[in-house]
Amino acid sequence: MKSKKAVPNLRPHSSLVLDGPHRAPSRAMLYPVGFTDADFAKPQIGVASTWSMVTPCNMHIDLLAREAATGIDAAKGKATIFNTITISDGISMGTEGMKYSLVSREVIADSIETVIGCQGYDGFVAIGGCDKNMPGCMLAIARLNRPAVFVYGGTILPGCLNGRNLDVVSVFEAVGQQAAGKISAAEAKAVESCAIPGPGSCGGMYTANTMASAIEAMGFSLPNSSAQAAVSAAKKDDCRRAGAAVIEMLRRGIKPSEIFSKESFENAITVVIALGGSTNAVLHLLAIAHSAGVKLSLDDFTRIGKRVPVIADLKPSGKYLMSQLVEIGGIVPMMKDLLSAGLLHGDCLTVTGKTLKQNLAPFKPYPKGQPIIQPLSKPIKKESHLVVLRGNLAPEGAVAKISGKEGEKFSGPARVFESEETALGAILAGKIKAGDVIVIRYEGPRGGPGMREMLSPTSAVMGAGLGKSVALITDGRFSGGTHGFVVGHITPEAFEGGPIALIKNGDAITIDATKRALTLGVSAAELTRRRAAWKKPKPRYRRGVLAKYAAHVTTASQGAVTDLFEKI
Repeated sequence: MKSKKAVPNLRPHSSLVLDGPHRAPSRAMLYPVGFTDADFAKPQIGVASTWSMVTPCNMHIDLLAREAATGIDAAKGKATIFNTITISDGISMGTEGMKYSLVSREVIADSIETVIGCQGYDGFVAIGGCDKNMPGCMLAIARLNRPAVFVYGGTILPGCLNGRNLDVVSVFEAVGQQAAGKISAAEAKAVESCAIPGPGSCGGMYTANTMASAIEAMGFSLPNSSAQAAVSAAKKDDCRRAGAAVIEMLRRGIKPSEIFSKESFENAITVVIALGGSTNAVLHLLAIAHSAGVKLSLDDFTRIGKRVPVIADLKPSGKYLMSQLVEIGGIVPMMKDLLSAGLLHGDCLTVTGKTLKQNLAPFKPYPKGQPIIQPLSKPIKKESHLVVLRGNLAPEGAVAKISGKEGEKFSGPARVFESEETALGAILAGKIKAGDVIVIRYEGPRGGPGMREMLSPTSAVMGAGLGKSVALITDGRFSGGTHGFVVGHITPEAFEGGPIALIKNGDAITIDATKRALTLGVSAAELTRRRAAWKKPKPRYRRGVLAKYAAHVTTASQGAVTDLFEKI
């Protein structure tokens, strides 16, 4: 006699909230929001929407959330849409408000976890469209371990001025160009007015498009959904299919813990490198791995980076925008090439219930002659552009973004600034000269607090024409739009007495990407003397979310997470 296959429990969490006579008050609360008696017997699926009119990255996500709900309901689930916050890096960049940016990743993760856990949803779709709500959604998916699919809100279309494609980084660089007298105020205003034409995330291989690609490579988005325009029929269809996919995950008993693995994170790192992606991917992938219980470290980025080349000619270091990559087929043909070369783990499970290899099989190669993705045999850079540096200036690690165009080594005298604002003022005033190494400190996770992105000063450097002749190092971090000779995530940070706190103006600093070294040309004895004289500054915030963040956040080398309560 054949044994009967166990019927999966499609309502493992919602049944505890909604079933039985004693749960009548719970059901009574749901009739006013549109529930019928039949809905209570269905799997309850949350739709975590990051809709907001705060930023164009997220202004359309309410419409996408409704599409996801349609897909859930059509698959015989019951969808409930709820919101979480988003902030705009592009708007707050260069101000005190930017200190809340990385903090928002934790707030978003906490809020999604809180709603899903409280309401007893059996699974969920999470929709993100900007830099921090994407990893925030993934942190929640990892923590909750309930069937879930991530949906990317999609990339923006380019702005256009006199036949030239523009994006948000064009505006930041125009600020530096105007300060250097290279363009007029009227020309800068024209760039400002045309750069951002509508909904969607920033258009280069900046942090949003980087993280969308990484999440897809990890197996948590539907195939090629990371390469779609925000306003498109494809993106609407992606949302509907994501809703149905969560129901299918429930039916098949697939949980995120079966998708998260060391191999799936290696796939994400490989795709980020091949695309020339943002340094923020290092921070966010370390954080997601922590929540997923997967051991990942900076050394993994170095190990994988030695064998994976950069093959995408995408902004900020390259020529093309994400929308142009979408037009030729997105990232899937590139992933097929990486798989064929043995650089991806094809047997990793994904949210489709299929392996990565099975997901990639139906897709066609890129059209012949396309210039955006280079063949693996002729890469743009033979090894990773994300270079983990160590040395007496970064004993616990730092992350450099070295495209190769700015060279592999830089040495120069330190120009030290205690904040981003003072550094930006000096750059715009023409006080930074060729050969200088700009040092911006006390901007780390605890010292800032919040680890601000340095897009304003790095863009001002580029706009002033100093991109190849000036370096910048910081215990803060960088926007995905940053390019040039830059090093961030320096650990230990200045606030904790790291060597970056001990640098003096004129000290020799050497960045060597080949040796993976960040060196301060000061003797150990002198550093000991300086450390003895150093005094830890008082916290900048005593109350509120920034104070709570500073009290709990780990180092950048550990992902800057706020829920690590045991020693690694």
